[in-house]
Amino acid sequence: MDSDGDLQNSRSETSEKAFYCNDEDDCKVGSEAEDDDQHDVGDYDAFDEAEPISARKAQLPFTVLAEQDIKQRQEAAVESVMSVLLLSKTQAEILLRNFDWCANQVHEKWFANELSVRDRVGFLENPTIKPQVARLGEMECRICLEYHPIKMMQATACCDHLFCLSCWGGYAHTSISEGPGCLSLRCPIPGCNAAVGDNLILSVASQEDKKKYRRYILRSFVEANKMVKWCPAPRCENAIEFTSESGVHDVACACGHNFCWNCLEEVHRPVECTTVAKWLLKASAESENVNWILANSKPCPTCKRPIEKNSGCMHMTCTPPCKFEFCWLCLGPWSEHGGETGGYNTCNRYEAEKKDGKHREDEKRRRMAKKSLQRYTHYYERWASNEKSRTKALSDLKDLQALQLEKLIDIYSLPASQVEFIRDAWLQIIECRRVLKWTYAYGYYLPEEDDAKKKFFEYLQGQAEAELERLHDCAENGVEAYLGANAPTETAFNEFRLTLARLTAVTRTYFKNLVKALENGLTDVESSAPEASSKAKKRRKKGKSSRGDYSSRLMDEDGNWYCWHCTFANTGTSTTCSMCHHENS
Repeated sequence: MDSDGDLQNSRSETSEKAFYCNDEDDCKVGSEAEDDDQHDVGDYDAFDEAEPISARKAQLPFTVLAEQDIKQRQEAAVESVMSVLLLSKTQAEILLRNFDWCANQVHEKWFANELSVRDRVGFLENPTIKPQVARLGEMECRICLEYHPIKMMQATACCDHLFCLSCWGGYAHTSISEGPGCLSLRCPIPGCNAAVGDNLILSVASQEDKKKYRRYILRSFVEANKMVKWCPAPRCENAIEFTSESGVHDVACACGHNFCWNCLEEVHRPVECTTVAKWLLKASAESENVNWILANSKPCPTCKRPIEKNSGCMHMTCTPPCKFEFCWLCLGPWSEHGGETGGYNTCNRYEAEKKDGKHREDEKRRRMAKKSLQRYTHYYERWASNEKSRTKALSDLKDLQALQLEKLIDIYSLPASQVEFIRDAWLQIIECRRVLKWTYAYGYYLPEEDDAKKKFFEYLQGQAEAELERLHDCAENGVEAYLGANAPTETAFNEFRLTLARLTAVTRTYFKNLVKALENGLTDVESSAPEASSKAKKRRKKGKSSRGDYSSRLMDEDGNWYCWHCTFANTGTSTTCSMCHHENS
């Protein structure tokens, strides 16, 4: 789209900061990127990974490698092997591909046992078969068995087996068409282990085959390196090198696609990759269809085809060709039913069998299936709803940057930096929607019997969600009021700026706490869960005085106090925080 470039150019330095960090050290893990700006490229999807406002610019734990970057690394490795082992470029390339493009490993193996390495990669010093000249100035090709001028014959760099250029071209074409195995070609003569170098293949291959071959060489570097992976976005040819040991695998490609480097799915922090895999499989599999059928239908007594009863009486008729008529309740033939069995709306026979426990297992299984389906539907609908809201927020941010921010700048004669708080709020909303979405997958897999953890999780999730809704409402509806012909005064706009910025900060704090709690496995449940125990109540009551002392220490010279919970600055006369409503006790 035409506006994508405008969006990526508008991204500020905050796009290079980690959104959530386990601790400050996590944010300090840096990449080895040569170009500091290479992560600041992408379409509006790059807002999937919003970041907070921070004075400290954290280094990113990954490096985006474009095709040219990969080639430079390959060339550097080739130069290293050539200079140390005094080999040709072709030989250095063959060695590196056999040792995962690791120059140090090549050096180590070569000096440890050169003969073994030569045998492994196909560097023959003494060819076993010598070619024979059959005619003056001509030679027989061992593939097509025809005679060609010697200048039209070619051998590998490691043996003396000569073949005509036409046969070499056919051999190269067939091998390249079969896939990356062409990178380890050997001499066509049976029993000859001599390696075929890149220079020979590229000299006889067609333009299309050359392009494929070079692509295989490029991909071999990435696929041999455990710390480098291709970006999974369609049509993206970038690779991502991961350099962090923090355990956080969220990365952002220059194409704008954000994903988890570990599992290659979308960014899903704070949920683990295994949970994401189970959730996505469940969402796409037929398991819930089976549950729905079990919960809402019964099998025909004759053909066993599932039948749903959505209205009407108990008289059921199976579809053709079965056409069996039966009672919905007891599943007996309808011919045995009538007024004496309860008529069309009840079944005395079923009630009697129910008392005897005949249908107990079927009903129990049906109830369990229905309960399971309802529980899954509850979490899935909220997961999908937050994804829909996140997508809508991305679209709103795009419109905001394309139209509304410029209007605000013109109306109030402001520099661009003075409206950046609005963009920061939307970035926060987008990221929080993503986090909130995945907390529902987390909640679904929480053990139902662990009631304390479940309540604590729902409490944290509810608090964070409530703050997010306040922020979203303010960002969505607040800006509109300042765009019309009767726009409020600049003083009112400054008040709106403070309100939105504070809401952004508070929401960030809530979600940071939520993410930290979930990543720690809700280990604070005993002391933090609301109404968890009488001891917890006493601890909280006792803690009020200490928090009061803490709040009294956090007062400025004008007597304003800072909330111990969200750090909002309140007037000295207020007793509750105007932002998060916690008491200043």
